Amino acid sequence: MDLVIRDTRVIDGTGGASYRADVAVADGRIAAIHRETDGHRPGGTRVLDAHGLALAPGFIDMHAHSDLALLRDPGHEAKAAQGVTLEVIGQDGLSYAPVDDRTLAEVRTQITGWNGDGHDIDFTWRSVGEYLDRLDHGFGGEGIAVNAAYLVPQGSVRMLAVGWERRAATAEETGRMKRLVAEGLEQGAVGLSSGLTYTPGMYATDAELTELCRVVARYGGYYCPHHRSYGADALRAYEEMVALTREAGCALHLAHAVMNFDVNQGRAPELLDLLDTALAAGADISLDTYPYTPGCTTLVAMLPSWAGEGGPEAVLARLRDDATAERIRRAVEVEGADGCHGVPIDWDTIEISGVADPGLADHVGRSVARSARERCEEPWSTARRLLIEDRLGSTILQHVGDEENVRTIMRHAVHTGGSDGILHGGKPHPRAYGTFPQYLGRYARELGVLPLEECVAHLTSRPAARLRLPDRGVIRPGFRADLVLFDPETVAAGATFEAPRTLPTGIPYVLIDGRFVMEDGRRTDVLAGRAVRRTPVG
Repeated sequence: MDLVIRDTRVIDGTGGASYRADVAVADGRIAAIHRETDGHRPGGTRVLDAHGLALAPGFIDMHAHSDLALLRDPGHEAKAAQGVTLEVIGQDGLSYAPVDDRTLAEVRTQITGWNGDGHDIDFTWRSVGEYLDRLDHGFGGEGIAVNAAYLVPQGSVRMLAVGWERRAATAEETGRMKRLVAEGLEQGAVGLSSGLTYTPGMYATDAELTELCRVVARYGGYYCPHHRSYGADALRAYEEMVALTREAGCALHLAHAVMNFDVNQGRAPELLDLLDTALAAGADISLDTYPYTPGCTTLVAMLPSWAGEGGPEAVLARLRDDATAERIRRAVEVEGADGCHGVPIDWDTIEISGVADPGLADHVGRSVARSARERCEEPWSTARRLLIEDRLGSTILQHVGDEENVRTIMRHAVHTGGSDGILHGGKPHPRAYGTFPQYLGRYARELGVLPLEECVAHLTSRPAARLRLPDRGVIRPGFRADLVLFDPETVAAGATFEAPRTLPTGIPYVLIDGRFVMEDGRRTDVLAGRAVRRTPVG
């Protein structure tokens, strides 16, 4: 054997009871599991004494925004140190493939707040397949820090076929979008994502989305929507996604499935009743959440959908025009813009977490309301000026969550873990560095919301099943040796809102394909990650 992990507590990812065993690894896969009563113990080239540590399958981050970070940072400790061995990117309907020269420039501006403007990236790809190949051959051909699966982004597809117009797609445009989605799936994407509070994806009708989901279903993928409201119309938005995927015969995975804002306090059981009814009727549904209450997005996402028509430069022009800017202010502050989920914005809940222009860094870590008070002006004036001066590149934390809803949803049988981690910005959300140890340490060990074995299943086998990965997510002979060793008594998120880039504790070893990417709590130079492509139907 290449490696024997000796005397560990195996939490195998199934949700079943843990047990003590030696686990042997050879040629990047789990070769044998030797329990205490099995007689002669296996030997190996290396034997790692894991007494006191638990061994779990590598964690799968079902909602990540590392689309450029994987090509920018070979260490990628934000995820590797958490025990993440696979991330699902291409989220919220906006990413960098498929694109052409025009839409690449547009999407780079649109999601600067998520990933930076990409000035340090050589965008040699245009198609999904070319992007996945680039991941495979990152950093001089060695690979990337962790594995990555990709969702075709519906908003980027709409940019290509329709542009930024706020209208229904024509039959010809819908046909082109269907072809683009099919091409992405054929090239290895695992499904389709949408950002239905982000332009231009939010301009799609249900009929258009249903047609795209029919394509996804044909290839055995899944649809992952950031749906139209997490606020005033949250339940109706969830119902919409369930209905259109049922009509299309497509699997549904609900992205960051939260119930936010005061209007939804304590209403998580209503969401779960909706899902249970659909599941009982035969729907194929899963969801992911992060174990925190605040959300994170871009400041420009708060604006009404009509303000985004025409693309980023059109948004900036509207903000510069006093009369139009006043219309935007009224929509945001009085009416409740669709970008802010139909709820009038409370500027005290909007904290600036990052800016593209370093000259605006004094806003970071402050709410818009506080920045406005310091400047003796109204919050909208501060927000408007920041949007213009930062060219829409500002990110925010939105403190609108409900802790009881978070706990209730994470207990559900179809729940999985997703960080929704934005790594860019001066003071990012700590979920980017802390989601998985937060589940294990705070919610399993300290609060007892989930038994540890069940918690591990939410982070491993359940997402692997959604991704249709036949040899990941469970500790079993023949499965890939993507593994995490952690201390159940000490594992904890180091990241806080004050120090969001602090690494976790209690996760000393992480392996991908049997190679140590974390060893003795330190990042090695191993680049074992690759693009994980869709498993063909049949």
